Amino acid sequence: MEITCDNEYKARNIRGFCHLYDGQEAVATGINAAFEKEDSWITSYRCHCIALARGGNVSAILAELFGNAGGMTKGKGGSMHFYSKENNFFGGQGIVGAQVPVGTGLAFANKYNAKPGEKMNVAIACYGDGAANQGQIWESANMASLWKLPMIFCIENNGFGMGTSIERHSSHSDYYKMGNHIPGLRIDGMNVLAVKEGMRFVKEWCGSGNGPMYVEMMTYRYHGHSMSDPGTTYRNREDIALTRSTRDPLEFVKKTLIEAGFAEAEDIKAIEKDIRKMVQSEVQKAKEFPDVELSQLFDYIYAADINGGKQAMPDHIRMPDFAKSFWKS
Repeated sequence: MEITCDNEYKARNIRGFCHLYDGQEAVATGINAAFEKEDSWITSYRCHCIALARGGNVSAILAELFGNAGGMTKGKGGSMHFYSKENNFFGGQGIVGAQVPVGTGLAFANKYNAKPGEKMNVAIACYGDGAANQGQIWESANMASLWKLPMIFCIENNGFGMGTSIERHSSHSDYYKMGNHIPGLRIDGMNVLAVKEGMRFVKEWCGSGNGPMYVEMMTYRYHGHSMSDPGTTYRNREDIALTRSTRDPLEFVKKTLIEAGFAEAEDIKAIEKDIRKMVQSEVQKAKEFPDVELSQLFDYIYAADINGGKQAMPDHIRMPDFAKSFWKS
């Protein structure tokens, strides 16, 4: 799916920002395998695959990237703002680190709504190494620790922020230790089995009333920071090729299945062929959804008026001239 996003962006069918996730798939897949649907999840703008793991489908994800009405957020969020309340997925966040206070609020809600004597549902906020020193994260961690919230601070450490290596932008690069007295765990983020087992332990710890935990996923992104970044000015192609050949999360799964006798190489090739065919079919379906109607521009922004559910425009809001004509109509 992400390779398809890459191609569709280069064909100019996807516009704006686009941050791809391939190379980091084991993180989202492993976390999701360890979690219950009732656990809350919020992440950064690198969110397509987490949206997919958390119950989305390829056509709705691609439709959102194309900006049409069939998208996961009705074509209004784009690459950075996926959302699915029914799956307790509270989306991607365009502002670096801003999802973490929201995640802490979700953890507060989970503790508040927990029944006495029962384990709490946890909340997780995923963010990158480039966001790890944001002040709002420190404030959230302090609050989560004080109130013993079932909160997981998950750093997806892919080695580079927006083109800057961790050694150049952080005086403390053992991110799992950043919580000070909050316990931390470092996990191989390229190994889906390690992620699943590690997160199963973390969920049990946090959900049992022990308070928050820091988790650092050691992973790697194959692309640049976004589609506008070639990703080779601050690292060389040999580094990327070496990681692909020695640590690729998908190749690890294939090798493990074959060595354990659970599958033959031909079986996996057949599965991959079916997946490629399915993705292409879903892309075509995504392209057939209609564009978002201009009349829906302000939907989900202002409170709905009781008069037939029409959006009520507050008097103090100054509507741009271009919008007035279709709003009145």
